[in-house]
Amino acid sequence: MITIGSRKSKLAMWQTLTVAEALNESGMETRINSMETRGDRILDVSIAKIGSKGVFTEELEEQLASGTTDIAVHSAKDMQSRLPDGFALIAFTKREKVNDVLVSRDGTIDLEDSSRPVRIGTSSVRRKALLRHYYPHVKTVEMRGNLQTRIGKMDSGACDALMLAYAGVKRMEYDDLIVMEFDEKTFIPPVGQGCIAIEASTSLDTAKLSRVRDCLNDVDSEVCLLTERAFLKKLEGAALYRLLVWRFWRVMRLFFMPVLPVSMDSRLSAEKRVVPGKMLKR
Repeated sequence: MITIGSRKSKLAMWQTLTVAEALNESGMETRINSMETRGDRILDVSIAKIGSKGVFTEELEEQLASGTTDIAVHSAKDMQSRLPDGFALIAFTKREKVNDVLVSRDGTIDLEDSSRPVRIGTSSVRRKALLRHYYPHVKTVEMRGNLQTRIGKMDSGACDALMLAYAGVKRMEYDDLIVMEFDEKTFIPPVGQGCIAIEASTSLDTAKLSRVRDCLNDVDSEVCLLTERAFLKKLEGAALYRLLVWRFWRVMRLFFMPVLPVSMDSRLSAEKRVVPGKMLKR
């Protein structure tokens, strides 16, 4: 039996049920313990201002440490760059498209038209900075909550559109509301976006760990995510802000990392720079 810890939101449960289904198909029984985390409960303050890197993970890690659960399912982009002692990321599922999208009921929205005022809902420091830099005529509106809550706020008139990760929009089947896809080479996504990460205590039974990893881990996604996280950790950046890194595959595993330093007031502090990396050996 594999006991899985998860947040209660619809997107989190979609991810967890997908993981559970894969484990079940490989012959393992599963049970899900769902819960709300601090990041789910505090909705009147932006994540950047809460002050903790683990607002979506701390309670799930407490369950792992106590042995209540065997693994926890996370959106990889929610993971802090340095895990607390006693925990490890043991698998990464196949990564979805990494780019951001604009979602709206109004299919005529065009961000290139600077004469038309547009209000975009987002609480992300990164997204605000990129919108301010490339579309200075756009007004951003603070927007917290799960995907369904945000769309409800948009429908009630709080904003004209939402800037979201494509992966979550697709998984929740809101594809028909996408009015624009942002180029990931310009609107650089955060580390881990589009991928599901599996966390466990370092004391997890090795047989369970091996079975979970063999069933769930996608090697290409793992190499990509570990590279991004290692680069971020080296520069002491939090996964939420300060540095945006995305790893591009190149011929013979050569990669390049566009880097966008971002201040806490949602401003880009420098133009995009390309940092050459080393060849990866597998």
